[in-house]
Amino acid sequence: MAQRRVMAVMGLAAVLILVNWTVYVLATTTGHTVEAALGYFINPLVTIALGVVVLRERLRPAQWAAVGISVVAVVVIAVGYGQVPWISLVLACSFGLYGLVKKRVGGTVDALSGLTIETVWLLPIAVVALVVLGATGLGGGVTFTSEGWVHVLVTVLTGPATAVPLLLFASSARRVSLSTLGLTQYLAPVMQLLVGVVVQHEAMPPARWFGFGIVWLALVVLTADSFAAARASRRRALAPAPAEPA
Repeated sequence: MAQRRVMAVMGLAAVLILVNWTVYVLATTTGHTVEAALGYFINPLVTIALGVVVLRERLRPAQWAAVGISVVAVVVIAVGYGQVPWISLVLACSFGLYGLVKKRVGGTVDALSGLTIETVWLLPIAVVALVVLGATGLGGGVTFTSEGWVHVLVTVLTGPATAVPLLLFASSARRVSLSTLGLTQYLAPVMQLLVGVVVQHEAMPPARWFGFGIVWLALVVLTADSFAAARASRRRALAPAPAEPA
């Protein structure tokens, strides 16, 4: 905390994750969970672009193919919406930039310390927000103790449900390439899509299903490439070292 530059960068990370959380909560509570899922499908593309452009990371041919397929899918889904999917774009860009920031300070700030510093940065904003909500009744006001013990329990559990994935994300961001980090983030939007369609019964016209089907094709390509790369890595690790000349 004595390093001002590190604290400033973590403040930027806090702002980015605040934007991401706020937009995501807004989306899932107003019937736009599927659009939020689209945002997290786009997010790996943003993350990969940042990795290639900013960090000069390289992709394997199959990964480039998967990215190309994903771009087509995003275009198809966006056209199906009939308008610019602002929720999706904000979610994708904010979390992509958040991953980049965490990558840049990964050698200085560990996962737990980083999340703690971000929380400290956001604490004053959270207090102000609660005061405003309580005083104005905006959005229903503060309902923490007014909706029964189940509501209180679920609200409390959103803390670890948010913090644990962020800790794992920050920890992995320090250990793997940003491109790999982006490609593995297709798992979360699949689950969000299922929640939006199965639980919240949001509309899924054929064009949107077609777009998501293209995304799943990209996932198949990525999975096959990951298995192939892992096998090649194991073969190289087990190969005997060449003998030195006498």
